Amino acid sequence: MAAGAVQTLQVSATEIADVKLLALRIHRDHRGFFSETYNKGELAKVGVNLEFVQDNHSLSVERGVVRGLHFQIPPFAQDKLVRVVRGAIFDVAVDIRRGSPTYGNHVARIISAQEWNQFLVPIGFAHGFCTLEANTEVIYKVTNYYSPEHDRGVLWNDADLRIAWPVEESEAVLSDKDRKQPRFSELPNYF
Repeated sequence: MAAGAVQTLQVSATEIADVKLLALRIHRDHRGFFSETYNKGELAKVGVNLEFVQDNHSLSVERGVVRGLHFQIPPFAQDKLVRVVRGAIFDVAVDIRRGSPTYGNHVARIISAQEWNQFLVPIGFAHGFCTLEANTEVIYKVTNYYSPEHDRGVLWNDADLRIAWPVEESEAVLSDKDRKQPRFSELPNYF
């Protein structure tokens, strides 16, 4: 790093090497704060060389909203860089890459506005989250455009995935689409 340069982020490995947790630098004073939330050059320095093409923003008004587990199949598969600007989520990435030594395993982390962290979910992973607070806002960057024809999912609470969700099925606030996703064992070989 050049003299006087300030590191804007730290990247940590998770149980699955391709899934990363990013800690962003935040500058606070009496006025509030300033943070560089995305810097392509800084990410490249730590080996993350992705071209993001779309930002998505969701608001979940209730605690216990579950969105996922979602992914897009090739040629519209997406890497995702997830952050929370208000509230907190229990964020999950499930390896759906057949032949991977971690196939069917997952990484789960708390991503929150308070911690100001981010979750990097690569292509070949199903992604989902559960809100831990009311009025939670999530912003995430993706490396490919949304394509309804390539949109897929897996049942969020499939017992085979062994995800310790912070909400019971009876309390989860779900879309009709997410209630009807296939089980993990029913997924074709997409990746």
